[in-house]
Amino acid sequence: MARKLPLVAKPAAERTIAVLDIGTSKVAALIAIAGADGEPRVIGVGQKPCAGLKRGLVTDFEKTEAAIRGAMDQAERAAGVQIEFVHASISAGNLRSSVVSSEIDIAGAGITAADMDSLRAAGRARIDPGGGTVVHAQPALYALDGQAGVEDPVGFHADRLGMDIHVVTVDTPPLKNLDRAIKTAHLGLKGLVASPLAASLAVLEREERELGVALIEIGAGVTTIAVHSMGVLVGVAAIPMGAQDITNDIAAAFACRRAVAERLKALEGAAIAVNKDNHEAVEIPPMTDDGLAEPMRVPRAQIIGVIRHRLDLIFHHVAIGLDTLGFTGPQARQLVLTGGGAELRSLPDFVAGALGRNVRIGRPRGLTGLPPAQGGPAFATLAGLALYAAADVPDIWYHAPVAKAAPGGGRLAQMIEKLKGSL
Repeated sequence: MARKLPLVAKPAAERTIAVLDIGTSKVAALIAIAGADGEPRVIGVGQKPCAGLKRGLVTDFEKTEAAIRGAMDQAERAAGVQIEFVHASISAGNLRSSVVSSEIDIAGAGITAADMDSLRAAGRARIDPGGGTVVHAQPALYALDGQAGVEDPVGFHADRLGMDIHVVTVDTPPLKNLDRAIKTAHLGLKGLVASPLAASLAVLEREERELGVALIEIGAGVTTIAVHSMGVLVGVAAIPMGAQDITNDIAAAFACRRAVAERLKALEGAAIAVNKDNHEAVEIPPMTDDGLAEPMRVPRAQIIGVIRHRLDLIFHHVAIGLDTLGFTGPQARQLVLTGGGAELRSLPDFVAGALGRNVRIGRPRGLTGLPPAQGGPAFATLAGLALYAAADVPDIWYHAPVAKAAPGGGRLAQMIEKLKGSL
């Protein structure tokens, strides 16, 4: 996978993995060593600003390629290796979920590996990308004679064996544009990973997944949702709005440059105002620097008011997305916020009040040697990509079984109900 420059040899069981998180505001690269056991060990990271994407969509190939090259070059120099293939994230392009169900007749016999191949083949035959491209098609739930909740059916006896497959698709043109940008930077694309899936791997606890949790990743241009229940991912959605919109709102409201607005958001901004914010003034430099315009002085609460307006819009759509994905009821109480937008002061308290759920901030974990600079919520997807690549997650669509198909069908909401009914 990589042409290694160092003279130190590694055991045959180890392999080099490389990942790219290509976002609206930045491109981040990470190179790690993955062994048969233990956490992947980070050996190189890189990061470059990116002005070639909007809402996660490539709009300028030259700028995107330059950011990819720069970030990966930094990571390669730190790691001492030259990378050929990468896993990359995707969050735009109408990211969406569906569930396909399949079922085969076992006739009371013990379930074998061959039966599982037949079941997966039946499921793959049922997948219809609907004019888009399949990013993931992963087994999410097995059922024996209609009873859901079995993690590994091999060895069990049943008359009928069923499976729900969680399918993630995107529109094809944005995916092809991202693929072209990566290849133009002289890198091969080993696999695309939905950003909410990657971030989930890095920040969610296993018990959270089992009890029911929704991960909300607030990126610069896109906010994504990933719903988990009974230990599996059951739905994803994307909202074309993010932290960069807050920056733009501040710049427009106070007639200042975006760079100034970004600093105001980070240093003076918050999701909830306190009493002193009404009395403490913040100086805002003017848009022009001709020496004639005077700086503006506004109460900090006024800046927070602009931020709150955008947050209300974002989390209104998040609430709709959660309902659409079936994240309702008594076991839909836990939210985890991540992404660069999650670093806004007092955001968990705002979201807890707005959505009426428990909220925490998710930071990446599961990697050895991850630098502190990449240890915040903004790098959750990057860390999750490395975990995904190291795990070599099986996929029904891209690792097609050879058995013949069998009939079956299902929907996302039905799978949520099955999960609830198995408790």
